[in-house]
Amino acid sequence: MIKALGLTGELPLLAAFVILALYTYSAGLRAPALIAFVKDLMIYIVVLVAVIVVPAKLGGYGAVFDTARDVFAKKGGATGLTLKPAQFLPFATLALGSALAAFMYPHTLTGVFAAKNANTIRKNAVFLPAYTVLLGLIALLGLMAYAAGVKVQTNNDVVPALFNGLFPSWFTGFAFAAIAIGALVPAAVMSIGASNLFTRNFWKPYVNPNISHEGEAKVAKIVSLIVKLGALVFILFLPTQFALDLQLLGGVWILQTFPALVFGLFVSWFGARALLCGWAVGIVCGSWLAFSDGIKPVHTFTLGGDKISLYTGLIALAANIVVVVIANVVLGSGSRPALRNA
Repeated sequence: MIKALGLTGELPLLAAFVILALYTYSAGLRAPALIAFVKDLMIYIVVLVAVIVVPAKLGGYGAVFDTARDVFAKKGGATGLTLKPAQFLPFATLALGSALAAFMYPHTLTGVFAAKNANTIRKNAVFLPAYTVLLGLIALLGLMAYAAGVKVQTNNDVVPALFNGLFPSWFTGFAFAAIAIGALVPAAVMSIGASNLFTRNFWKPYVNPNISHEGEAKVAKIVSLIVKLGALVFILFLPTQFALDLQLLGGVWILQTFPALVFGLFVSWFGARALLCGWAVGIVCGSWLAFSDGIKPVHTFTLGGDKISLYTGLIALAANIVVVVIANVVLGSGSRPALRNA
């Protein structure tokens, strides 16, 4: 988006890093929380206008889908835009596993723990499906770009180029602002979640147990800056595919904390040592399957003459849970509940 305004080279990334660093260091979690209202309103306006106006200018949704289908066919892809029957199960398991993993990430828990009360979380959960529909509408912009004949050097430039070509400058500026704010809010919460996780679970227990609340805040701010700087280094000096692979592996890995977090909180029968054993098996199993498949999101089993493809993270989670149950039976009641006695 910043590149579309005329900044080239690494300047867009550096500008985004500086904005994000100042944005979170000065105000912490309050900044993304307050600006999230503006972000949601702006994105809703931009997307709703786009899904109405853009197809109208391109000859309707029929023309959009026909053009996208033809482009995919020329690239050697599927003849249609819908999933084939063999893709139903891998897609469903990928969606389920990704949904479970999303709630395990530290930044998700940061938002939950920072909520005013339980009723606030309930209200947000009610509107979450509407936001999910919005994400689906955003995905349509990629198909519209094919119909509009957008030509770009990188995939990240598709949406800015689409708005530049089809909308007046004032609305394009509004859309770019919405995209920028929409990126800053989750990035801010992610860096804050990572820094809080480090401060509360490593720095305080092992480095400075007597640290004050002010000291914790200072350490968290510094770590948050380091996390942002690390992300910038990854983007500047490592291939884009590396970031995509790390995102895929991150989903597989973080999903293995599901039994420890959920079972540990709600089922007192499971003990800490059993949950740790299951986590270790899940990490090893998921990593091995992912790397053996060339870091692909699904793994294929051959049963008889049939091939069954499932999300790698869910396969590892199943192994994780089986080991947890077996280890808990073997270890007996001597293995204390993991989180209730923490």
